[in-house]
Formats: sequence, C-alpha cells, structure tokens
Amino acid sequence: MDVPEETRLRHKRDFIQFLENIYMDEIKALVQNKRHRLIVNVSDIHTHFRESESSSRILKNPIEYMQSFCDAATEATRNIDPKYLKEGEQVLVGFEGHFVSRRVTPRELLSEFIGSLVCVEGIVTKCSLVRPKVVKSVHFCPSTGEFTNREYRDITSHAGLPTGSVYPTRDDNGNLLVTEYGLCKYKDHQTLSIQEVPENAAPGQLPRSVDVIAEDDLVDSCKPGDRVAIVGIYKALPGKSKGSVNGVFRTILIANNISLLNKEANAPIYTPRDLQEIKKIAARDDAFDLLSRSLAPSIYGHAWIKKAVILLMLGGMEKNLKNGTHLRGDINMMMVGDPSVAKSQLLRAIMNIAPLAISTTGRGSSGVGLTAAVTSDQETGERRLEAGAMVLADKGIVCIDEFDKMNDQDRVAIHEVMEQQTVTIAKAGIHASLNARCSVVAAANPIYGTYDRSLTPTKNIGLPDSLLSRFDLLFIVLDQMDAGIDSMISEHVLRMHRYQNDRGEAGPDGNLPYGREEDGESEVFVKYNRMLHGKKKKRGQTNEKTLTIKFLKKYIHYAKHRIQPELTDEASERIAEAYADLRNAGSDTKTGGTLPITARTLETIIRLATAHAKLKLSRKVTKTDAEAALKLMNFAIYHQELTEMDEREQEERQREQSEQERTPSAHRGNPENVSANVESETADPMDVDEPPSEQFSGTVSAARIESFERVFGQHMRTNRLDDISIADIETVVNNNGVGTSRYSADEIMALLEKLQDDNKVMISDGKVHII
Repeated sequence: MDVPEETRLRHKRDFIQFLENIYMDEIKALVQNKRHRLIVNVSDIHTHFRESESSSRILKNPIEYMQSFCDAATEATRNIDPKYLKEGEQVLVGFEGHFVSRRVTPRELLSEFIGSLVCVEGIVTKCSLVRPKVVKSVHFCPSTGEFTNREYRDITSHAGLPTGSVYPTRDDNGNLLVTEYGLCKYKDHQTLSIQEVPENAAPGQLPRSVDVIAEDDLVDSCKPGDRVAIVGIYKALPGKSKGSVNGVFRTILIANNISLLNKEANAPIYTPRDLQEIKKIAARDDAFDLLSRSLAPSIYGHAWIKKAVILLMLGGMEKNLKNGTHLRGDINMMMVGDPSVAKSQLLRAIMNIAPLAISTTGRGSSGVGLTAAVTSDQETGERRLEAGAMVLADKGIVCIDEFDKMNDQDRVAIHEVMEQQTVTIAKAGIHASLNARCSVVAAANPIYGTYDRSLTPTKNIGLPDSLLSRFDLLFIVLDQMDAGIDSMISEHVLRMHRYQNDRGEAGPDGNLPYGREEDGESEVFVKYNRMLHGKKKKRGQTNEKTLTIKFLKKYIHYAKHRIQPELTDEASERIAEAYADLRNAGSDTKTGGTLPITARTLETIIRLATAHAKLKLSRKVTKTDAEAALKLMNFAIYHQELTEMDEREQEERQREQSEQERTPSAHRGNPENVSANVESETADPMDVDEPPSEQFSGTVSAARIESFERVFGQHMRTNRLDDISIADIETVVNNNGVGTSRYSADEIMALLEKLQDDNKVMISDGKVHII
C-alpha cells in the first residue's frame, strides 16, 4: 500500500515519541545483543495512543503504519549507536501481548481479518527450505561504465506498491548489462504451514491450516511439531487464473513475531482447594487403587492394566547426560488379547484424560504418516518437511489400535521413536532430526484372532523381539469364561445402559453434559447414584468412591509436571536385585514371559518406580515405590491372568474330587448304612484305595495336557525308548504321581491323538512311535 509522504512522516514522529518514552531500555538491549527486531507490546500502544484512534487503527490497518514504525525504530537505534546499523539496514518491528478477540486459530481466521494484525496459534506441520529473496539488484554496463540499480517489492513488503519481478538484461539504450552479485542485497525467506492443535480440532472435520511467510531473522525459528503463536498481517493474494478472473483468493500470514508456546498451554487452573485435595489424596494409602478405579469406571475389572495406564500418564524422568546420552522417561505399553475385552475402550479413556493424545489405527496409518515425510510444495515445487502423528504428539501419548494389522515396513518406522524418541529424515537432500518424545499405547489381537493357550505368548503375539523389547509393559487380556465373573460384568454393563442423564447430573465418569463445568473449583468425587453404582454396601463404602474426570486430569497434570523425584540408594539396591532375579527366572522358565528380559527391562522398573513416586507426590523414589513397580512388572511379564485361569481350573478339579471323596465317607459315618457299605466294599474294594479316574467328557484341561506330556516325555528320554505300547503309557502316567486323579484309557488315547496331530508321535498297531 502506497502511503502519502506527509502521513508517513506524521506517523513516524508519533512513533519516535512513543519509543523514547517507553522503549529506550529495550532498544539498548537490542544493540547489545546485536539483534535487528524490536518487539513491542500491544498494551503499551493502547495506553500511549489512548486519546487518538491510532491504537485501534494500528491493529485494523497495520500496513499503513508498519513502514513508519520501522523507520522510527531505526532512527531511535541510530541515536543510541550511530555505527550499529550499516547503510540501508533497518530495525524491524514485531508485536506481542494480549490480542483478545484477534487471538485466533486457523479455523477462526475468516475474511473479516484480512488486512489486519492477528495472532494465530497452532502447530507447525510443514517447513520449506530457507531461500534468499532479492531486494535490490545492481547492474554494470561495460559500454558506458555506469551502474544501474533496481529494487524489488512483492506482496510481503510494507513500503510502496509491489514491483515487477523482471530482471533487467539491457539498459534504456539497448546496451548489455552485467549483474554485480556482490553489490546486490538479499533477505532470507521461508514458508511455514501451521495447523490447529489436534486436541482442539473439531471432531469429524479436517484440521484447518494456514500458510505463513517468515523473513529475515524469523526464518528457522521453529520446526515441524512445535506449538507456536505467530503475530502477523493476514493478506489475500490474487489467484493465478488463466485468462479469466477468479474470485477465490489465496490467503497468507506475513509474520512479524514468532513465539514458541509451552506444551502445557492448556494447563488446568489450580485453586487452593484443589491443591489441598490433591495433597490429601496423595497421603492416602490407597491412592494408587483410587486413581486406577477412577480411570475408566465404565470398564469392569482390568485393575492392573488401569494402574499401568496411570503410571504411563505420569511417566518417569527424562534425562540428557553431558556425554550426549538420552534416557527416555516415557513408558510404552501394549495390550494383546481376545476380541471384546475393552482394549479399544481403554484407549478411548486415555484419549479422554491425557492432556495431549493422538489416536491412529494400524491400517489407517503409514510409516511416514506416523513419523515424518518429505513432500513437494504444489506452488513452488520445492521440498518441504511435513511432521507425522508422533512428532505432533511430542510430550504426549500416541494410541495405536489394531497394531497387528500394520505392515512390517510401517512398523519398523516407529522403532527409533520408541527408544531414541527422535525422527531422523535423510531424503531428497533434507537431513533433519525432529523430537517425538511420546508414549506409545498399542492394542492388538493375537496372530490367530483369539489367544491360543497351548502356545507361548511370543508365538501368540507374532511380533519380533526387537519391537517387543521396546514396550515397557505387555499385557495379555483374555476373555475368561467364568460364571461368577460373567454375571458381575453383565450386571455392571446393564447398570451403565440403564443410567439416564436427563437432569444435568454428572455422568458415569463424573463429567457434566455439554461441557457446562466451569474452570474454577471442581468436584473431587463422583456423586453416588443408586442406578449407576448399584446398592450401597454397609462396609467399605469409601473404598468404592471414584474421582471425577476433571479432578483426575488436574491430579495427573500436577504430579507429572511439579514433582521430579530422585532415586535413593535403597530403591536402587532393590531394583538391582529384582532385575537379577528376573534374568535368572527368564532363563529357567519353560514357556517364557511375555517380554524378553533385557537391559531395557531394568530401565522400565526405574521408570515405573519414578512414576509411582510422582503419584505419591514424593521427592524421593523409595523402596516402597520399587516394590509397587515390581508387582506391576511381574503381572505383565508372567501373564498372571493365564496363571489365574489355570489355578481356578485346578481349584474346581480339587473341589469336585473332595466332594467325590466326601460322599463315601458320609455313607460310612451313618450306622443305618453299615451293611450297604460292607456290600459296596466287598463288591469293589479298589474304589476306596485308588484315586478316582476323571470321567472323560471329550475335552482335557491345559494343566492335564501339560502334565501328561511332561511325564511321558521324561519317561521316553530317561529310558531312551523310540516306541512304547499304549498299555505301558497308561501304567507310566498313572503310577508316577502326576496328579490326584487318574487318566482314563479314553483320555490317554485323546491326548496321544493330539500329539499325533502335532507331528510329535505316530500311533500304529497299539504302539506309539516317537517322531
């Protein structure tokens, strides 16, 4: 925009007076630090130009004032140090402060803001390479010996109208011109693309983005994945239409100040009452159980997995050592199990509570989509770096559902992120390293769709050890067929479905409908509702209380960011002992744990213990924290859910057997039935002496299969036999004290046929041959 000279000089005088009154100290600091941009607070402009209407006009029509402001800043700098600026150099002006209604996201950046000064918040998704842009070219004519200058202005410049971009090759008389590149002036030029932050994007809609032009000292001030607030002038560029006038314009933001936002820009507001309640809950003995219960109250059971999720959201301590070693503090977790065991629902609960969480699925994401990609700009054709989901979730959580459905090539892409927590790109002449300090929570189904208990966990999961060792915790979640558990689950689910929220009461998770909850004080516990929580228990009512979602968010945020625990000597010794025991147990076990025990396991225990100390708001990691971490590790590594199912089956068998043993003894105790007992004893005296053989129902429990295979294999190896008769097998397995109940002939035959199906033995003519 071309501003009249008289108006420009009047504005310059006003700005010089403004700078001399308020900003002389800042200009001196600018000279000392050898910078060329003065940052002015918008509030100071409002205060100084209150009588005139200039304060609002500067925001609504900044192009009219920008060149005058830069001239005033340059003159004020020359008055302080005349030698600081070279000839032709300028001090540029940027803005900061409270923009109130002009502080917008890319989605709110509408046509009413065109031509005005705005502050746009978002996350950087693309960065172009830094290119030089010519400002002034100098040409020499060998024939006449004269120099010719030409200045270039485009839509981004504030002084005068844009000029053409034609480079002169001949002067007015047709003489040839030679460009003197040493005398030409250039400035740095870079284009960015910022997108609205993922957690505030409207669900079901594509995230909006806006292109930003950064020049001079603002280039390379941010990289993909950074959260920024960019102050600049919103402008419209005419579209490149061929032959016809196009009414749709492309809009860009010309930046004059870029400030990096803290990742905790959306941090909750703590009231004094909140802080008291947080400390009160941390002092409770059952704080860990209370938080895990409150995580997803609509999901029944899974207590240990909920505890693991709480520790995952708190995280350990990230450390960058002086020798360049990076020790990650984020905890990675994976759930493998049958369909319909609430794996995806747990991921949804994490998305609801974690301050920054990005959700993807295995088939819906590629390797470069998760990490970073090099793309070509549609207009200029130059290469740009585009951040993926894991870079955008820096210092947050990435939830990947259907992890087993990912392609192997895509899965390899996240190896580096899960351990080094960076994304390194070396493609198309671009070499860059981006931060991706995020926790990964993955959910997957076993390789056969459902979990096969006869195979080891590693074979069921079907993922390579190199990837599994990067997961700190791996949980096997099984669909247990147990009448007692099934009835409790059904009762819980039916209560959730019967609950009606029509009077604006808190929902099942303690949240008010339609987001009516204020930012001030929040309720600590969810109010009791008979329809939702069932009948009251006479004892232990307080133990069943759960925290509201809003208070749980505050607690986790406070514990994660305010507490930085240090490892004590007693905790270190306990962790070292436990790690040695785990290594020994890992080498001895038959089936193996869910995860390989490596040095990463040691770091996992430290991270879990640190997270537990954060949960208790403790500055020291004590032995108690280490014990709590080890309990969780043992549950995850030794798939105790499988063990619990086997123990339950064993208890049922023992109960059936004790009932069978108790029945004849009851008859003997009754004097009326003495003769009947005598008859039964004389008829079949072996019934009492031998343990009864289980009646074969067509199915054999896993414990009996394992027991049979162990005794049978041990007998064949000890006696170095290649074949054995079926009658001898019956004698061997029933005489070696395998269990309390004998194997029937039908059961042994069924077990041998199963071994034959597995290509371990061959049955022929009443004999069993080892293959």
